[in-house]
Amino acid sequence: MGVGGTGGPRAATPASVGGPPGDRRPGGRAPALDAFVDSLPASLRTSDAGIEFAEDGGVAVGPEFRRLEAAWREGVAAMVRAGAKVIVDDVFLGGPASQEPWQKALAGLNVLWVGVRCEGAVAEAREIARGDRPRGMAAAQAETVHRGVTYDLEVDTTHAESLTCARTIAARLT
Repeated sequence: MGVGGTGGPRAATPASVGGPPGDRRPGGRAPALDAFVDSLPASLRTSDAGIEFAEDGGVAVGPEFRRLEAAWREGVAAMVRAGAKVIVDDVFLGGPASQEPWQKALAGLNVLWVGVRCEGAVAEAREIARGDRPRGMAAAQAETVHRGVTYDLEVDTTHAESLTCARTIAARLT
């Protein structure tokens, strides 16, 4: 099961990679939290029951979002238990409290937790270039998403190419 990212427009993406117990080979699907959010009904992308993005990059989530997110997370874990190799891209806005539900869902599975870092100023420049995030989100999250989170491996995309970071992660999976 996993979480991954390149530190592109998102400043820092906690990550974990893996598969069924005993399997550490790379490969598989990459469910991303962004794809989950994009699949929500429009009413949940603009209401306090769902998820809201403030102009300053802040993120607020409501009870219906949390309910659906928990179901999505359990579905991803079920895919891994069925033999799929998965990399998940998620941002732990709540630090360890955000990592804990993944840890519970992935209990008994072989997981590599990867922290993907990037300096705030660089992440902000990438965010502006991409143009698909509220300005300020990357800089605001660059350090906060890592505070108190436990990783097996960390990579930093500030100066390293994405491919170099990916190779570092892949080397831990073989």
